[in-house]
Amino acid sequence: MSNLDRQAALSVCGGRGFVVAEPVRELLSPRRVQLGESTEVRRLLPNLGRRMVGAWAFVDHYGPDDIADEPGMQVPPHPHMGLQTVSWLHEGEVLHRDSTGSLATIRPKELGLMTSGRAISHSEESPKQHARFLHGAQLWVALPDAHRTVEPHFQHHTALPQVTAPGVTATVVLGTLDGATSPGATYTPIVGADLALAGGAEAMLPLDPDFEYAVLAMSGEAHVDGVPVLPGSMLYLGCGRSELPLRAESDAGLMLLGGEPFEEEIVMWWNFIGRSHEEIEAARTDWMESSRFGEVHGYAGGRLPAPELPPVALKPRGRVR
Repeated sequence: MSNLDRQAALSVCGGRGFVVAEPVRELLSPRRVQLGESTEVRRLLPNLGRRMVGAWAFVDHYGPDDIADEPGMQVPPHPHMGLQTVSWLHEGEVLHRDSTGSLATIRPKELGLMTSGRAISHSEESPKQHARFLHGAQLWVALPDAHRTVEPHFQHHTALPQVTAPGVTATVVLGTLDGATSPGATYTPIVGADLALAGGAEAMLPLDPDFEYAVLAMSGEAHVDGVPVLPGSMLYLGCGRSELPLRAESDAGLMLLGGEPFEEEIVMWWNFIGRSHEEIEAARTDWMESSRFGEVHGYAGGRLPAPELPPVALKPRGRVR
């Protein structure tokens, strides 16, 4: 999914400046952003004071939206570089097209994983005949310097490994959890898992103490390490945890996001992740004036123009706690 914010800020992220080296409970509230005419998202990352969680650099939660009489998601062709996009649905369908020729309809609990590498463009839309409700999350993973210019490609995995316990099913979206590994391509030590909890369930989720973690609440009412987390909010947990207590007051859906703290400082603007203001500026120019990002065929509409780029990069301001 694109960042459609026409006043997109240029952010310096990564490094260890914002990483908390011990367990914490930091509840993050979303910023509401309008995508197109009919889709509003709750943006959890980047967030004021919290830019990344491991290599996870961008998190939007949307829905459940009643789109029975609406076109639903309509995101025109737009560019990406230096990152992976992760499409994850609880309800509805999203039709993906990209400049490598990929065409796929992503459905609930299926992984749509696009690795932009050096350059790619894609569109996302609700199919003309679509389900009544649309509910999901769109996430980005920053690519490390050694892999950020890989050949662009798209993966669609309809079956993912699961870890189960009484009242809890964890679907491994990316990386490894409790010995189960997703088939999705990864380039840093990372984990992403969808947690389905039955009402009244209590569980202890195994974690890697070297990772930093956060939990995104998708639906229902759950307590994460004793903190109530409402849908559309995210609880940052820091590092140093070997397990995480969960308790569901009702049927609930959560997403566990984690990974080794991202060592490199990155520059993120609009739909690009780079390492300098000049690199971002060149990418914007290429999207507007060249064929670097390729062509998306089959979308009924024009490309998304880039917003104006701020004239100077922001300086990193962080501290290790």
